[in-house]
Amino acid sequence: MSKNFSPRAWAVFLLVVAADVLDLLSTTVTNVAAPTIVRELGASSSLVPWLGASYTLAMGSLMIVGGRLGDRFGCRRLFLIGLAGFTLCSLTAATATTSFVLVASRAGQGVFGGLLIPQGFILLMRVIPRESMGTVSGLFGPLIAVSSISGPVVAGLLIEADPFGLSWRSVFLLNVLFGVLILAVGRKAIPRFGGDASVRVRPGAALTLMAGLGLLLAGLVDGGASEWTNRAVTATTAGAVVLAAFGWQQARTRRPLLERSLFTNRGFVAGLVFGALFFGTVTGTMYVTTLYLQQRLGLSPFHAALVTAPVSVGIIAASFTARSRIVSHGRGVVSIGVLLFASGIIGMTVVIGAERPPVPLISVPLFVAGLGMGCCFGAVFAVALGDVNPAQAGSASGVLNAVQQIVNAAGSAVVSTVYLATATPSGPSSGVLPCLLLTLAITAACAMSIPLLPRRGARVH
Repeated sequence: MSKNFSPRAWAVFLLVVAADVLDLLSTTVTNVAAPTIVRELGASSSLVPWLGASYTLAMGSLMIVGGRLGDRFGCRRLFLIGLAGFTLCSLTAATATTSFVLVASRAGQGVFGGLLIPQGFILLMRVIPRESMGTVSGLFGPLIAVSSISGPVVAGLLIEADPFGLSWRSVFLLNVLFGVLILAVGRKAIPRFGGDASVRVRPGAALTLMAGLGLLLAGLVDGGASEWTNRAVTATTAGAVVLAAFGWQQARTRRPLLERSLFTNRGFVAGLVFGALFFGTVTGTMYVTTLYLQQRLGLSPFHAALVTAPVSVGIIAASFTARSRIVSHGRGVVSIGVLLFASGIIGMTVVIGAERPPVPLISVPLFVAGLGMGCCFGAVFAVALGDVNPAQAGSASGVLNAVQQIVNAAGSAVVSTVYLATATPSGPSSGVLPCLLLTLAITAACAMSIPLLPRRGARVH
């Protein structure tokens, strides 16, 4: 990687990747495990979206504040505190006997994840030479993609194997095992970095931001879980109003919660907007696809995970292929990615809409869609983070990760609303086809925003 890349830097890099993998596993496994959890707890189907949304809602609400807390109190301290709390909440989830305890545990995972994940970029900026950061960024995509394959497949395999009669609980116990191992290594491998006492996290601004995001996401998820009742509409509207008030106040204060200079960086803003659109539609589409395979086609969790695994295979293949071309052809890589993703979604629409059974043919367009995702994921973040300096690291990491978590929850909520509103008992494809058409419409909006991106991918130096 680099002659100046020390063994300790390697260790920190792998720890940061492991923490991100832990987050990704927690995000994706409930899509596979949700039907089994609902059945064994005797809960209503409205629990399904909340299993994922309670996690992403809590994490998205705290992510930006988590980045600033790392700047203030030290990234190592916040990384270890977040990891310890995340592991403990995973254990609570594994032993939950009611829906309330399980959802509360998932929210706890999100809270501590909101402290944990933003510290990763700060740690890398501290221990890795600047000339090596571009290579490091390129390695993230393939490594994370491996976990996106293994996570759902392992979850499905554990549920089907039912070790020691644990069923879905073994999925959360796996998180506990990983968390303990990462914590043990992290305490020895991560250097002690002090915080910056001059950084101020104003409680009023932080609580306002968290309340606004929480209300907005809760309303979207509540509406997507069942129907758009007055409660869901009120929560969504209240969240939007609170966030608008937060933005107005932050534009006028001398000490904003977010670094204003980030939003004068064209690459960061363009990548942020594109990423919000793309990540939201990708998450929503994969969520509904998993539900469709299990609830409408009757596949087992393990079989459903295997059918969707080609998505991650495509992500890995594209990530390795496009990695060396992001710097010189950033916009071109993104354009190819959007084209491939749209082609995959069109292929899914044709396969699902045909009279013949869609399995296993659907795996082919899923692979093509995965190729598109792999092209876009690494390129968009390279653009967004390319010109970020160390003083902006906490805010930049917090903003990007928060936006990703927020649009993950929002995307799942919006697409599931369409799925529930259009699904009929007589037509197994009736719910998923409108969702795929919505995905194509949002992908078209992504394509229209590509000219706003820099022609080349930015180097991190």
